[in-house]
Amino acid sequence: MVALKTAVCDFGWKAPAFELPGVDGAPHSLAETRGKNGTLVMFICNHCPYVQAVLDRIVRDAAELAEYGVASVAISSNDTDTYPEDSFENMGRVARENNFSFPYLYDESQETARAYGAVCTPEFLGFNRDLELQYRGRLDESGRNAVPGARRELFEAMVQIARTGKGPQEQVPSIGCSIKWR
Repeated sequence: MVALKTAVCDFGWKAPAFELPGVDGAPHSLAETRGKNGTLVMFICNHCPYVQAVLDRIVRDAAELAEYGVASVAISSNDTDTYPEDSFENMGRVARENNFSFPYLYDESQETARAYGAVCTPEFLGFNRDLELQYRGRLDESGRNAVPGARRELFEAMVQIARTGKGPQEQVPSIGCSIKWR
């Protein structure tokens, strides 16, 4: 396992369109999943210890962000031949067991991950209502070990984006396991 950091936020970069199968059995597109005040695109997977450590916080934040008109979508792009724990079937199990309130999509071709410049899991890209990138940072300041009272950087950034259309200038990159490319 190699821990990688994400790239710095390229403010204003437009979200590439996608259409991917969801664990709910339906296809989901960016146009369909976008929120009226913002969209959070998350690259996650099932086996990554970084994702496993923060999954409950991801679910909490996505549910709370919906109250601000921010829609969330999670995408798994890992090579499932090498990492069978990340299979589509296991994605469905993880979504059910963790009560995902957002679509969990499978990027088998890895084209969506490449289009978004995804580097690691978890990776968070926050877009405003015009689908312009405004946040590319970490979930919170506690990392893999939940710390009571830790600053919820992603949540705060997405609320700011929902209200103003602009993300914070200061952002700390997310850290996690590398995307498992074919």
